Parts: sequence; C-alpha cells; structure tokens
Amino acid sequence: MELKQILVGLEGLKVKGDLSLEIKGIEKDSKNVKEGYLFVAIKGFTADGHDFITDAVKNGATAILIEEGCDLKKIKVPASATVIMAKNTREALAICSSNFYGNPSSKFKLIGVTGTKGKTTTTFMIKEILEKAGKKVGLIGTIAVYSNGKKVKDSDRTTPESLELQKIFSDMVNEGVEAVVMEVSSQSLKLHRVDGCQFDMVLFTNFSEDHISPNEHPDMEDYFNSKMKLFEMCDTGIVNIDDLHGNKIPKLFPNSNITTYGIDNFANVLAKDITITNSYVDFRVKITDRNERVKTGIPGRFSVYNSLAAICVAQKFGVSSEIVKEALEQVRVPGRSELVDNKLEIPIMIDYAHSPESLQNILQAVKSYTRGKVISVFGCGGDRDSGKRPVMGEISGKIADYTFITSDNPRTEDPQKIVEQIEEGIKKTKGKYSVVVDRTEAIKQAIKMATKRDIIVLAGKGHEPYQEIKGEKYPYDERIIVKDIIEKLK
Repeated sequence: MELKQILVGLEGLKVKGDLSLEIKGIEKDSKNVKEGYLFVAIKGFTADGHDFITDAVKNGATAILIEEGCDLKKIKVPASATVIMAKNTREALAICSSNFYGNPSSKFKLIGVTGTKGKTTTTFMIKEILEKAGKKVGLIGTIAVYSNGKKVKDSDRTTPESLELQKIFSDMVNEGVEAVVMEVSSQSLKLHRVDGCQFDMVLFTNFSEDHISPNEHPDMEDYFNSKMKLFEMCDTGIVNIDDLHGNKIPKLFPNSNITTYGIDNFANVLAKDITITNSYVDFRVKITDRNERVKTGIPGRFSVYNSLAAICVAQKFGVSSEIVKEALEQVRVPGRSELVDNKLEIPIMIDYAHSPESLQNILQAVKSYTRGKVISVFGCGGDRDSGKRPVMGEISGKIADYTFITSDNPRTEDPQKIVEQIEEGIKKTKGKYSVVVDRTEAIKQAIKMATKRDIIVLAGKGHEPYQEIKGEKYPYDERIIVKDIIEKLK
C-alpha cells in the first residue's frame, strides 16, 4: 500500500521525503521491522521508540513516523528514508494500522464494552446469544481472542495494541465474522489503541475505584473521562442506569441514542422478581413486547446486570426471546463466577478475584445467597504488591465462614512467606482458618469440609491454567484438579 494511503485521516503532519513509497508492513518494535516497512516511534513508559530508529532503518524501514517534541538531534535517518512527524504517534499508529488493513471494523458490527467490572462476563453473554442466533462472532477481551467459534489465542492484556487489534479484525473479516464484541479498557482509550475503530454500539457496565497508578490514571476523574471517550466514538449506547456514574451518561451525551438497563431505577430494560441461589439467578424482564422469565447459571446480583446488558444488545440485533433465554442459561465464563459441575453436587466456584476489592465483592456476593457456609480458598501472587496480602487475609476472615490460605503463582518468592503475610491480616479477625501451602491439598480439605448447602470459592486463578513457580509455568487447571480430587474421594 502507498504510504500516502496509510496516512489518510491524520492531520497536521510534517513530511520530508516520498509519500508514494510502497509500504509492506507497519511496526512499532524495531526488532520486527523488515524491508519496506513503516516504523512508528512511540515513547513508552520504560523505553522510547525514537532511540531505536537507527535499528529500524538497519532492518529495512523505508519510512519513519516520529512524534512532535522528540529530540531531533538524536535521530539519525538516512536521506533515502521518508520521515513523517505527527502530533501523537500512538494515535497515528492506530489510524495507520486501520488504513493498512483496509478499515476492517467497518465490515462487521462492532460492540465495545467498558466499565470497571463485568466486561468479561457481559462480552461472553453477548457472544453466546449472537452465536445461538446463527451469527459468526468474534470476541476480544481479558481471557482470550475467539473467532467464528474457535479460540485464536490467550490474551496478555484486555484490549490489544492498535496494530495487533487491526490485524485481528482483518483476520476476522477473512473468517466471515459478522459481529465482534470487545472489552475496551480505560487504558486502551487513553492510549489511542481503539482509534480508527468504527463502533456500532458501546456499552457501560459500572464504575468504581481501580487502575489509579503512575502508569495508568492519576485520579478517578481521568479514569472516568477515559472511559467516556468510547461514547464520543459512537452515538448508540447502552448504560447501567443504577450506577452513579452510568446515571450521568445520558445527560453527558444528550444527542446519543442511549438504552438504559437496571434493577432499582426506571430503565428501558428492567429486571424484577429476582431470585438468587448458590447455583443460578433468575428474574423477570420484558424482551421486545413480552415479559419473560430469564435464568442464568452464573449466580449473584451482578449477574442480573450483566444479563440485562446482553439482552439490550440482543434486542438491537432483533434476536428472539427464546434464543436469549437459552443462551443465558447455558453461558459459562472461564474463571468468572464459574461453577464447576461435580459428582458430589457441592457448589464450587472458580473466580479470578485477586485484589482486595474483587475478593471482597465475590465473597460478599456469595454470602448474600448461600444458606450454608462460605469456604474461601485463596493466595496472593509473588513478585507483586505485598501490601495487599494482609488486607486480603482480613477481608476473607471477616466475610467467609472458613478460609484456607494457600499458594497462587508464588513466582520467585517463598510461598511460605507469602501465606504468613496473608495470615497477619486474618489474625485480626475472629475468622476460622487453616494455612495449607499446597493449593491442591487446600482444595481437597475444603471439599471434604463442604456440604451441598455450602459454597467453596476458589479465588485468584480464574481462567489461568497454570501455577508460576521460580520462573516456570506448570500446568494447573482448577477444573481438572477439582474433578480429580472428587473422583479419588468417591
């Protein structure tokens, strides 16, 4: 593709050189540059791409895209290479990538889902509904990328970098995908990863404190405003009206076509007569023109909200109520309030909760509907924030009826020291607990303790199928572990 075609849509560019060059590929990592490529120099949190321009040219880059304000004295570019200066190279990378791959997001229906919690579950629910309705669906999110019924790859971040994202979209177009549902993180919006995407529908789940750090958001205002960029990119929105920040969105975007959902406040799609058990939730809701009873095998009040969000999307696609009901009853999300079917019929839930807030949320949720004991099994990852360990111990001690403190990706740290730090927190409570460093043994003891009236929460690992110990990842899928333990117990 000609360089000038790749640059379409970028304003205020300064150019030195030939724009009729034929560009064979785009790269932001100088190591991956090949002959005839455009190299986009991005100033990152730990490295500056402008420092690697010489390497990119050596590897074959014929065009270089640099950012205003970079140190031009340090940049050595041969006269034969074309140099383009842009106001923001992250934004430029996104637009160039979309152009290079033929603006793929315009060739299917793109649904963007943002919010602090619930993104992953909501996207899986939407995927299940649309697939049941006979559509070829793509999903991009925290757990993995799926295309047309197949898992393409595991994810290393919620929303991919723009260059990778547009390549994924292009592959999905080639697969004949008709609709793509994507988790859109605040970080991806702030760093222009989804610029150049043509959203047909955007969805807001909820908002609470998270991602406040030097490399993420300086404060809650910046965090919220970053999320709102998604609504600036599309005028068809779906919003949780019960959320305090969600309630503001229709007023912030008065010219947008916004559908609301909720439980407590008046909404376009409203849930009533809710029943929550330790294995499912059901509720009454109006789908198109009929009141329907909807059931989903993901328990908890939050599951009602996620289901309502998915129902709103289904209505936009004209999916029948019967298909919606069937899909929501069958949907399962890897590692998100995921119930493991087992021969003892004990409610065993796998959840990705690995922070104080997420552990508190999941334990409080199951506590509210479980008739028997809440048995918590969790650990804390090594080489990560050690300050949260006693906090999480205290949370489990206060909420759970019994806690097993155990290992969870100790990485290069001593597992015993990690559990001792967690134990410091639980000692501040009256909570009953055991320290069992071996995670499999901890799960086994929890299962032996439990009855059908109780619920076991295996927190922390979620969809991860491994334990990371001393730099190596060993196979460790809790679904398999649970089934093996129960088989031996029987």
